[in-house]
Amino acid sequence: MYDVAAGLARAGHLVTVLALNTPKHRQPATALDHLGRNVRLVTVDVNTDLSPVKALKNLLLSRRPYNVERFISEPVGERLLEILRTGTVDIVQLEGTFVAWYAEQLGLQKSAGLQVPPLVLRAHNVEYTIWQMLAARAGNPLKRVYLRNMAARLEQFERRYLPQFDAVAAITEDDAVRLRALGCPEPVVFVPAGVELTRFSVDPSIKSKPRTLLVIGSLNWLPNLEALEWLLREIWPTVHAEMPDVELHVAGSGTPEELLRPRTDNVFVHGFVDSAAAFMQQYELMLVPLLSGGGMRIKIIEGMALGKAILSTPIGAEGIAVRDGHDMLLRTTAAEWLDALRAWYRGAVPVATIGAEAARTAAGLYDNRRVVERFESLYQVLLDQRKPENPTI
Repeated sequence: MYDVAAGLARAGHLVTVLALNTPKHRQPATALDHLGRNVRLVTVDVNTDLSPVKALKNLLLSRRPYNVERFISEPVGERLLEILRTGTVDIVQLEGTFVAWYAEQLGLQKSAGLQVPPLVLRAHNVEYTIWQMLAARAGNPLKRVYLRNMAARLEQFERRYLPQFDAVAAITEDDAVRLRALGCPEPVVFVPAGVELTRFSVDPSIKSKPRTLLVIGSLNWLPNLEALEWLLREIWPTVHAEMPDVELHVAGSGTPEELLRPRTDNVFVHGFVDSAAAFMQQYELMLVPLLSGGGMRIKIIEGMALGKAILSTPIGAEGIAVRDGHDMLLRTTAAEWLDALRAWYRGAVPVATIGAEAARTAAGLYDNRRVVERFESLYQVLLDQRKPENPTI
């Protein structure tokens, strides 16, 4: 989201960022000042912290999914209306399913006479499919029932709210197909995630430590936590027994306390790190053991931009234009992962060659400038229908 806003501003557009300012990720009013006068940040305090009491109340009394309800705020809706009433805005882009509720509120205002610009949804994932995958693998029966309930609610929510947009920017081609099946009106276009390559350029002073593995990703996102637990349960005991000098380094925001406790099996959990780029460059092989998901893993694109060799599940690499053995290693089962790691340990995996090809792929397809150009093309299609002068975003 940051890179898109920054890229649009650098391209000469005026960008207002309306952000939910949460206790967990609180930002100062000056957080985007370094992007210059083309960007204005407007924040509204919203408490999105997870609450067992609120989750239970939601389950019993509400039809909306709890993970959506946390992001619904009347003050945010009012601030959005104020921005539209007091400024010239030609496009409103909502980032992700969890804020799609605001599209309906704008539709109601449009019916009441407010001039509402075209609404674009940047679909980060098709959320209900992720929860379906999580439910299918849940071992605890109660957890499985809850996840199935959440998946069903999310599907109902997405079928109701996503078709209310004027256009949808899907983050993968697979998601574009899923979004059309949900009833989203055209245009539904594929706009991949991008990386500001200058931020992920290789630091020659950082040398990766041999025989080290890394995992990085927010561990308060359930699919990432599921992936790490699978890796530690199904793969790591064998790796540690057969390759006792190999180290696994894990980083990510929202790391559960139990994972932060010291271990004796060469697993080092760092929690949140200030620089993802610096962390990734310290270790040799990047792992993405994702079992559930949709959308696109931005951390994979960032790792590719840094020239990292990456071992991923096919789901982890979904939507990314890579080829097994060329610019990434793709393996599905725990047995296949173990075989790949044994080959890597023997030196039979051309880590440097795969990493170099990954960097070329990232530069050719996922440079943030190219992504911004795709957004501009989508906006122009919508703006041509209204023919505004001096468009702003």
